[in-house]
Amino acid sequence: MLEKTTRMNYLYDFYHSLLTDKQRSYMSLYYLDDFSLGEIAEEYEVSRQAVYDNIKRTEAMLEEYESKLSLFKKFQERNHLLEQLKRLVSEDGLALIDALEKLD
Repeated sequence: MLEKTTRMNYLYDFYHSLLTDKQRSYMSLYYLDDFSLGEIAEEYEVSRQAVYDNIKRTEAMLEEYESKLSLFKKFQERNHLLEQLKRLVSEDGLALIDALEKLD
């Protein structure tokens, strides 16, 4: 479950601007603020099932965006390559790598 939550948080970070206001709100409350489905339903005066359905549809949308755009996959690959590069370079090179990482 923690892996799924972490993945959804990353996908949300990359693709939240493609979601509707309601989708952003539900996902933010559920994944970032750790609200329960019942708490979100109460907040928006809708059924728990409506919140669940919205979150599941939004998760599927985020996965679809990732399958087409691969922003999260490229982010992971870039971080992996930077870690490998850090092990191979001198201290002067590390400063340059740190500068590159700050650009993201």
